[in-house]
Amino acid sequence: MKYEVIKNIPHHKEIQYEITKELWPEFMFHDPISNKYWDKLFELFSEFQFSLKSKGEIIAIGQCLPLYWGKPFEDLPEEGWEWALQKGIEDNFKGIEPNVLTGLQIAVNKKHQGKGISSLVLKEMAAIAKEKGLENVIIPIRPSLKSLYPLIDIEDYINWERDDGTPYDPWIRVHKRFGGEIIKVCHRAMKITGTIADWERWTNLKFLQDDQYVVKGALKPINIDLDNDLGSYIEPNIWVLHRL
Repeated sequence: MKYEVIKNIPHHKEIQYEITKELWPEFMFHDPISNKYWDKLFELFSEFQFSLKSKGEIIAIGQCLPLYWGKPFEDLPEEGWEWALQKGIEDNFKGIEPNVLTGLQIAVNKKHQGKGISSLVLKEMAAIAKEKGLENVIIPIRPSLKSLYPLIDIEDYINWERDDGTPYDPWIRVHKRFGGEIIKVCHRAMKITGTIADWERWTNLKFLQDDQYVVKGALKPINIDLDNDLGSYIEPNIWVLHRL
């Protein structure tokens, strides 16, 4: 497929949002760390935010940023995605020289999924890392089919295989084919909280008693606490390493 890489264009954040709003459940747009720092990606790291355009249409997007990591990759934190976004921004504020690239989002236009385009985005992300002199890419990935199995422990899920011995999950499969190494699960990659009314609005469900609830798009059940008017969701992701 022929495509061009788009960066540093006016309203790039808004253009990319048009893609992601069709892909993620509503509650995913209410992560407090994301809401605090997301705009900074386009202010401080505009050259790390890119889109793929083909035949006049945005077919996929990628968001990443550099940060410093000085420990073994096996020690990457449980906070995963939130940690990566916050640390990359704060490293920049502190003038800390980065040594790795962190992928924050790879998303394919809903109309173009199933065509292998996600691997093209991953390829471009690796190219940015090489261009910036960074030897490794780390990504807290959100396995694409895990939301269909919210009651299955993610440690079990990542070991599921197809009959041909390849990973069951398509997104894990893409990373493995690209040479990625699964490092470990990060159990607290995102933490999203809200009032009961918030969660009822985000999910179109009613929560009438304390319990854990399966909601569409979540990788594990959410917890509802009526007495404290609190719904909470802690999402696990998987740390994947690409050595360049």
